[in-house]
Formats: sequence, C-alpha cells, structure tokens
Amino acid sequence: MPRTRKSKEVKGELYAGFLNTVEEHEEDAELPRDEVGRRKIKRQYAELLGIRIEKLKGRVLNRERISKTVEGVYFICNKCAKVCHSLDEGLVEDSANENNLCRECAVGS
Repeated sequence: MPRTRKSKEVKGELYAGFLNTVEEHEEDAELPRDEVGRRKIKRQYAELLGIRIEKLKGRVLNRERISKTVEGVYFICNKCAKVCHSLDEGLVEDSANENNLCRECAVGS
C-alpha cells in the first residue's frame, strides 16, 4: 500500500509555536550561554513537573558536574516552590535533602 503525503498544514502546525518561544526568551540573549541553558532547563522542569512541584518541593531534582571541582544542583525550594539551580539562586542544603532552600528564602527566614 503506498504511503500518502502529509499536507503542508500539518507541518505548519508543528512549527506554529516555534516563533512564539523565540520571541518569549529574547531577554536571555544578553546573559552568558551557560546561564541561558540553565534557565531553559529550569523552565522545562517546571513545565514537566506541573502540579507535582508542591509534592516534590525541597527535593533535589538533578546533580550535574560542571567541571572537575564544581557541581551544580537543580532543586525545588521548599518555601517558594520554584525550580532553582545552586549556581544561580544558591543552595542551603538540608542534611536529609528534603527541606532544601534557595539563598533568598534562607536569608528571609
């Protein structure tokens, strides 16, 4: 059975949201490349987790090795429930890794 061609409308629908995402993040253009990448990953975590952020707040999401001596940590702040990175927002680590806070929330309390 021969394959049917996809119409161009389908392809247009695939790329419809692409331009919106580029315009949305133009403010990141002036930041260093690694920080832009971390912001993108934080947005992706927030979209992926959705309503489960409340359940997972205070927990470490992922650890990454930036260089041989520097380690970065993605986590959800226990107070503000925001996805954070240890290099950007800072990390006040809990010994049990269940009540981690960003620097702003730790100083405020």
